[in-house]
Amino acid sequence: MLTQHHARSRLSSGCAQRTQGTVVRSLEACASVSAGSRRYQMLLRKFGRLFDSSKILCHFPQKKKQNLFSTFVRGLEKQQTACVSRQTVDARCLDPNRSVGMCAKRLSVEGNIAVGKSTFLRMLSSFFQEWSLVTEPLQKWQHVEDSHEGMGNLLQLLYDDPTRWSYTFQTVSCMTRFKTQIEPLSEQFLSRNEAVQVFERSIYSDRYVFAKCLFELGHLNSIEWAVYQEWHTFLTQEFEKRVALSGIVYLQASPEKCFERLQRRARKEEKTVHLDYLQKLHEQHESWLVTKTTNVHFDHLKNIPVLVLDVNEDFENNPPVGEHLMKQVRDFVTEF
Repeated sequence: MLTQHHARSRLSSGCAQRTQGTVVRSLEACASVSAGSRRYQMLLRKFGRLFDSSKILCHFPQKKKQNLFSTFVRGLEKQQTACVSRQTVDARCLDPNRSVGMCAKRLSVEGNIAVGKSTFLRMLSSFFQEWSLVTEPLQKWQHVEDSHEGMGNLLQLLYDDPTRWSYTFQTVSCMTRFKTQIEPLSEQFLSRNEAVQVFERSIYSDRYVFAKCLFELGHLNSIEWAVYQEWHTFLTQEFEKRVALSGIVYLQASPEKCFERLQRRARKEEKTVHLDYLQKLHEQHESWLVTKTTNVHFDHLKNIPVLVLDVNEDFENNPPVGEHLMKQVRDFVTEF
């Protein structure tokens, strides 16, 4: 069946010929019923021209399988051809009542800029070596392909001109988070007695902390904010069980402590970040995860377990403090 589909793909010549043959044979059968019909003859010629073109749109319905879509690019006759690769998801992972060992417990580590998330994840990897840890795709934001200038640093552009680049950055950051959260896990990992996957931030903090903050600061206008929320809601509902979390670990520290750590790490893109921005982000985190006054739009997120960890004290170079934090995470994960 030919139809307009939301994913456009250029198919190989073999696929095009098979599709052409099927459609043309169907049309010829119709023409034989109404022999001599000029209308069908003209329609046949139109379809012939259509399949001579380099692009065709196809729809392949798969009603019985639950699929995730990933796109990849390959070279074909010195041109890049976009194709759709379907990867079947293990249906057991979509069952909220699955038995132990059949799916992963999924956590996100949330917190302000420079609160110590990356350090915390490194510590988790040391204490819980069988866990799967997914860091923020920072390098993807720092190296966005630009056809005119090579690689562009989108994170730098955001901090230099937030009003111009906030919507673009939030779109890219959220899409990269979606990709990591819907990525299927291996059967070997899922077969463990306790499979735990931890994300550095999530699609939820992208919306309820960062995008929301940029809107309230005036860097996202009302139309951009409305559009962002619309596609975020659509994708979250579309992949509901694939992006759902079991719990959230909130690393809580004062904005002043975060600003101190930010200056110490001296990331070049963050030279223009001021304390008042960190204070705004702190307020968003507190409203979402502590006081629960943020209006969230997804049922599974409204009553999600949250572990609040005070990380004002240095936990990287203080083993007793770090070990205590790890024990709290261990106990938290055991509860669900």
